[in-house]
Amino acid sequence: MKDLTQGSTTKHIVTMAIPIAAGMIFQMLYLLVDLYFVAALGEQSMAGVGTAGTLLFMIMALTQILGVSAVALIAQAVGRKEQEEANLYFNQSFSLSLIFMVVTLLFGYLFAGTYLSSITNDPGALSEGMIFLYYFLPGMALQFPMAAMFSSLRATGIVQPTMVIQVFTVVLNTILAPILIAGWGPGPALGVMGAALASTISIAVGLVLITMYFIKLEKYVAFNSTQWKPRLDIWYKMLDIGLPAGGEMLLMFVYFSVVYWLIQDFGATAQAGFSIGGRIMQSIFMPTMAIAFAVGPIVGQNYGAGLHDRVRETTYRGMMLCSMVMVVVTVLLQWQPEVLVAIFTDDPEVLAVSATFLQLIAWNFVAQGIVFTASGVFQGLGNTRPAMFSSGIRLLVFVPIAVFIKYQPDFAVNQVWYVSILAVTVQGVVSYLLVRREFNLKLEKAATHTVPA
Repeated sequence: MKDLTQGSTTKHIVTMAIPIAAGMIFQMLYLLVDLYFVAALGEQSMAGVGTAGTLLFMIMALTQILGVSAVALIAQAVGRKEQEEANLYFNQSFSLSLIFMVVTLLFGYLFAGTYLSSITNDPGALSEGMIFLYYFLPGMALQFPMAAMFSSLRATGIVQPTMVIQVFTVVLNTILAPILIAGWGPGPALGVMGAALASTISIAVGLVLITMYFIKLEKYVAFNSTQWKPRLDIWYKMLDIGLPAGGEMLLMFVYFSVVYWLIQDFGATAQAGFSIGGRIMQSIFMPTMAIAFAVGPIVGQNYGAGLHDRVRETTYRGMMLCSMVMVVVTVLLQWQPEVLVAIFTDDPEVLAVSATFLQLIAWNFVAQGIVFTASGVFQGLGNTRPAMFSSGIRLLVFVPIAVFIKYQPDFAVNQVWYVSILAVTVQGVVSYLLVRREFNLKLEKAATHTVPA
């Protein structure tokens, strides 16, 4: 366990964010390698994997319920120096993760086809998407117990083990991707099936490794099967914190699904272009998300300890660091975004869609950084409803305008990106105002502790 209630808050953010970012950077490299080989299969494969990949936001929504509640409750217990309570929260989170894992497999195999057919009308893309999901659903399901363990460690200020495991699994995934997708070596080329299998196998190995770490090395929070019996009072507390955070990710799932629906009439080319651009954008976001992930447990421990000035300082320094990163990225993407896209496709139409998307969407990156940081703050404070509210505002701005322009005679793909810029900018402003409101409601207005320089 690492005490985050002492020392410089900026140092804690950077110290935690660096290993988190390292793991994410390796994850980014995997995403790009995977994207490279899937894109080589053709635009229908790329569109199929992209549309199927929107279900990841549904899985992320559910893992958020576990992860966010674990970070909030365990971090606050750590701040109060209550180890037994922290351990109880961990074990209850783990038992709940096993239920989510079973539900994901059941509903995934029953309704995946219905969902995919609603957001793409290209038969080839639909077929490829179904193949991908069939073999990736087990990997999606295994992410629940992994999320419970990763989040519990992060709540105690420990991030290095998760980074090492992430790096190892990403390296394994990167090795498996060309073997299983393109048939490098003695095996057959499995196409999108290979992409899904590479991910599922790597996630399974990662789950084994983190489980071994908890059994052999972790001391502060540890497996205790006597605490796995459902405690409805604790589950209620976890869901009260986690459901709004899950709702936030669910709204992102709705957002991306709406985008695919909006551009489906432009064919697989547009959807493939958006898939490539979206993957690159997700990769770009990872360093900023690492900062936001670090902010959550720091805020949680200090809030639990009653150090309200440190909560404020962590928040504003986190937003500043995120904004600095996003400004640099925005400037770079105004230069030649097609250089990044050209790594993954030589189709001029797909390249044009992706490059234009990145160049335009970069203008909301600073606002997105504020949204990420605010979300981490809400998690640490144990109230994630404001984050879901700001995501809802984003949809309320985006969907009506985007649907309206879709049915105009001069509708073009780029108009969707302009509306998205507006929606995310509004969300960023709302998120910042909600943070200020939460501080007024929860934190003492008078400074009660000295904040280190």
